[in-house]
Amino acid sequence: MNTNIIKIVLAILFFLCLLDMPYGYYQLVRFAGLIGFAILAYHASQQNKQTEMVIYGALALLFQPFFKIALGREIWNVVDVVVAIYLLFSVFNQRK
Repeated sequence: MNTNIIKIVLAILFFLCLLDMPYGYYQLVRFAGLIGFAILAYHASQQNKQTEMVIYGALALLFQPFFKIALGREIWNVVDVVVAIYLLFSVFNQRK
């Protein structure tokens, strides 16, 4: 499975969080983030990339929808942008 597709889809979802979306969209993003980052953590562990595995595992916990972390809209926007940029950077940095 190509993890770059997961990273790009998640980055797009996170950038769309900057728009005024219905609450259900943010719930969808949380589920997608949990599943996507769990898959990325698994693939990183299979490739013995311990740092990436920890980062993706922590992001899966941050975005999981079951025990919500209330950061406020402004802080979540910053988190979404930083994570999306990191994901895109990892896609394009990997190809070089």
